[in-house]
Amino acid sequence: MSVPVAALTFPAAGWPPEAYLWFKTLHIVGVVVWFAGLFYLVRLFIYHREAEDLAPPLREAFQQQYQLMERRLANIITTPGMVVAVTMAVGLLVVNPAWLHQGWMHAKLALVVLLLAYHAFCYRLMGQLAAGSCRWSPKQLRALNELPTLLLVAVVMLVVFKGQFPTGAATWFLVALVVFMAASIQFYARWRRLRGERLAATAGTAGGTDGAAA
Repeated sequence: MSVPVAALTFPAAGWPPEAYLWFKTLHIVGVVVWFAGLFYLVRLFIYHREAEDLAPPLREAFQQQYQLMERRLANIITTPGMVVAVTMAVGLLVVNPAWLHQGWMHAKLALVVLLLAYHAFCYRLMGQLAAGSCRWSPKQLRALNELPTLLLVAVVMLVVFKGQFPTGAATWFLVALVVFMAASIQFYARWRRLRGERLAATAGTAGGTDGAAA
């Protein structure tokens, strides 16, 4: 049994019922593109910083490639996704102005402001990496890369539950699961880095022994 579009939404006067659905569709597409870009952009920053440990010829080549990838990702995917998401969100609020009087929307808008600040900060980091003046370590960048995940989970929960935000055991389990996943990623990255350092040290020791024997 199909549900009439008019029964799904309550658009403001002067707007066709389909306006809400179009704004919502494009908003979701924009959010997906925006977050995909944010997730991968900081990952490129991590690789960019780790390339500093390479030999000079390789370091220059890799850093130039990462710089090009970062700029293209930010300007062609991430920022356009953000513009579409925000523009369509404004359209949703125009069609449904009553949302502006609800607490869950205030909380969501506060989180969106944090995301916009995060987006702008990524551009700042990108400029510092291009200039060779970035002081963020790969470990710090990995921690920074977890922030949009937490914000995304919070925003989705606010949109789904609205004024009935859950505080029961299931909610805390989900929060614990997200924290566990973030910690697991950090521990794995640390284990991989330490393993690489041990292998490099072992190879160096073996090379030194062979040279002495020769």
